[in-house]
Amino acid sequence: QLQLVESGGGLVQPGGSLRLSCVASGFPFDYYTIGWFRQAPGKEREGVSCISDDGGSPIYADSVKVRFTISRNNAKTTTYLEMNSLKPEDTAVYYCAATRGGSSSLDPFDYAYWGQGTQVTVSS
Repeated sequence: QLQLVESGGGLVQPGGSLRLSCVASGFPFDYYTIGWFRQAPGKEREGVSCISDDGGSPIYADSVKVRFTISRNNAKTTTYLEMNSLKPEDTAVYYCAATRGGSSSLDPFDYAYWGQGTQVTVSS
């Protein structure tokens, strides 16, 4: 069955870096746009970044531009989110999600398939 599994979260000090991974299985990865989202306690889920099926046209939320980089390796059916210069306000559960097609979107409602999430905590 379709599955998305995130990993790479953890505790990091402000200014530090983490790389999240999302491994996909059970569907034709090459034909899906993958997005990264996050949800902090008491807040709505928000879009962080997404990358289209062919790896082009990545988009980023204003709050993470320059600091985060999304990439994908279709041969490994894996998507990455490189996070640098982390801030306490980046603390959240991070999810990857998939939607068929090449249209880029940071709207969670555009994504049908979700992983279970990985916790990122930025604190000294």
